[in-house]
Amino acid sequence: MRAFTAGLALLIANGIFSTAALANEPARACDETLKSALAADPQTEVVLIKRFEAGEALVLPGDRAPNAPKTANPLCLVKLIVGPSTPGASDAPSTSPGIGIEIWLPANNRWNGRIHAQGGGGFQGGASGSRENIGNPFAAMAADAEGAITSTTDAGHASVPKNYGIPDSGGDFLMNPDGTPNARLWQDFAVRAIHEQAVKTKAVTLAYYGRPARYAYWDGSSTGGRQGHKLAQALPEDFDGIIANLPAMHWTRTLTSMVYPHLVFQRDLGGEPLTTEQLDLVSNAAIAACDMVGGQHMGYILDSATCRYDPTRDPRVLCRSAGGENDTAACVDRRQALAMNKIWYGMTVDGSVPAPAEDNGWRLTPGGKHLWYGPTRGTSLWNAYFAKTLGRATGVASPETPPFLGTHQLALEMQDPMLASPDFRNGKGNGRDGWKALSYAQLAEAFRRGLKLNEGAFSRINTDDPDLSKLEASGHKLLFWHGTNDEVLPVQGSIDYYDSVVHRMGGLERVQKFYRFYVVPGAGHQSPNGTSNPDASPPIFTRTQLYDMLVDWVEKGIPPQRIVLETPEGAPSKRSYPVCPYPQKTQYVAGDPNVAASYRCE
Repeated sequence: MRAFTAGLALLIANGIFSTAALANEPARACDETLKSALAADPQTEVVLIKRFEAGEALVLPGDRAPNAPKTANPLCLVKLIVGPSTPGASDAPSTSPGIGIEIWLPANNRWNGRIHAQGGGGFQGGASGSRENIGNPFAAMAADAEGAITSTTDAGHASVPKNYGIPDSGGDFLMNPDGTPNARLWQDFAVRAIHEQAVKTKAVTLAYYGRPARYAYWDGSSTGGRQGHKLAQALPEDFDGIIANLPAMHWTRTLTSMVYPHLVFQRDLGGEPLTTEQLDLVSNAAIAACDMVGGQHMGYILDSATCRYDPTRDPRVLCRSAGGENDTAACVDRRQALAMNKIWYGMTVDGSVPAPAEDNGWRLTPGGKHLWYGPTRGTSLWNAYFAKTLGRATGVASPETPPFLGTHQLALEMQDPMLASPDFRNGKGNGRDGWKALSYAQLAEAFRRGLKLNEGAFSRINTDDPDLSKLEASGHKLLFWHGTNDEVLPVQGSIDYYDSVVHRMGGLERVQKFYRFYVVPGAGHQSPNGTSNPDASPPIFTRTQLYDMLVDWVEKGIPPQRIVLETPEGAPSKRSYPVCPYPQKTQYVAGDPNVAASYRCE
């Protein structure tokens, strides 16, 4: 309730509601009467109010979705745009009408009294403020199934999805036509949009139901995880509880370092990437070397911190021409094996890498030549899961191209659009894959420039402030998990951040009263199996498991402790495994390593 009380005070202060109106606010229908009930806020435009009947397809006129899901129950859709706008040419990515917000409201008799706001992904975007397109049908389905109000935002820049409900947006909206940073849209993207989402969702809630929500929750992963941590750091009164999984909180560090594996291919291998077969051969060899528990090969690595596998010393993956034993097309020579060590270790200022026996890249808080983490050994470096589900490889070392997130961020840091991939558009020139010509030193300079701009024009997008005293004082809760085989965002960044919070806030006992974190072996970036082994069956969180625990923590005062995870339906084998609140580790004791009872938290 504290989140609503603070938000309500802000609404009154801004003139969105008067105290007299609040004293006797009636419930309203999903029609123009709801629009008239919303205050005359000159910066807010009500774009659309539409009622969806039970059984109606979740589509608007511009949606290309012949198999769109249908509602089981009536829903009310409200779409808003919150200014100010960012002017410019109509076809410029940096031109924006404002922040689009989409709110889904269950029928009065089905509402459970909660707001369950949703976070975004990547550079976000989408159709939250569009009259013609559904911005997030998944949020609509969540509201329908759960009975909570859900909301989403385009984070300040509209984009029409190529695929129904999936935002298709790069980072070019953050660059002015002359190549300089668009500070206004950086602020919207970094923080303002999610605050407006919280405030406006509460306003619409009160206008529609005639009463406030009992509790407000944030739920996000990746960019949504970064957004959740930003709310905890700067705006903890907006939500009673926050889920902020696999967070992209170290934004400039992580995205810039996404270019590094392909720069290794350019500088060390003459521009010839490793094939997916080579990536998998070496990654699976790493798993086989480090996955033994209780005398069994698990098929994925339970403790990535201890894995020091070195392909330069493994004859099973080295070609015969390189002194090895492998005569398949997937074998690697010594240069390629060393490139794998560089990718796993992470970005350095000069492309150097220590021997894994000395430093495997897990060491927390990079320093010296080591700028940022790489993916852990055994992770799918070409993101096989998303290659299968989306039809294209998206991993950090995918043979086709580096992730657009990385090349777009690089262009933004260097204020040179031509460094990006060709899908980056700007008045100064479009992307031309100029990153290929960079040296290791030049990429390191971009890394440093990103950190400098983070404190200025980028509006502290890195979201790595360890001071959570505002969250602690609010009494609200923050909970998240991160997989050790995340194909996009290295888990070490989350571990490093949590450690910094414990240090800044006076110790673990104090921090765990409001902030808890779980490390999940084998899990990927919103993929159930983030490893290179398609037969791996890592136990994972179900879709609502952590959220249900957050609700219990907020509403009943029951903090999450040891959590038993199970493999998802359809996995190659059935397993259970306990995860413990970090920094506790799950230790094998005895018995069947595929059963949670064989482990304890230490």
